Amino acid sequence: MRHALAILALVVSATAAAQEKVTEHTVRLAADATPPKASVADMAWLAGRWTGDGLGGRTEEVWSAPDGGVMLGTFRLIRNDKPVFYEFLTLSESERGLVMRLKHFHPDLTGWEERDKFVEFRYAGTIDGVIHFDGLTFRREGEDAMTIFLALRQKSGEMREEKFQMRRQGAQR
Repeated sequence: MRHALAILALVVSATAAAQEKVTEHTVRLAADATPPKASVADMAWLAGRWTGDGLGGRTEEVWSAPDGGVMLGTFRLIRNDKPVFYEFLTLSESERGLVMRLKHFHPDLTGWEERDKFVEFRYAGTIDGVIHFDGLTFRREGEDAMTIFLALRQKSGEMREEKFQMRRQGAQR
């Protein structure tokens, strides 16, 4: 038992050493670090419809169950009863490890990123049940609540953290 605890402590400390702090609750995988092993199945709990607050408005995130090694998601921000923007997301396994990719869209569905570009969050590890991607953290709070922390770069170049309080709506899938 003592040996198993020592190995667990070593694995957790090695994962933590491969991470660099970005904001209070977010990290990024060190540039030279190998991503920790994880699969889309590890994120299956995310499937369903989540609503909450963030970015000064109402937010909604909907995730499909894993299928074919991928989870699909959508996000929308509503402020003053009008859509501000949408996102289309994928969560998949790649040669670079577990990654979340997304594209932003204006309310008229014109894209923010260039045609072949997207935003990517690499999996950086899970410590004490908190799931870290580069600049994006998921903290589960029971079966039907979570807090998401997102690191956002300001025009000044400084990073700030945005917090999303989310609750699952309807039956868990």
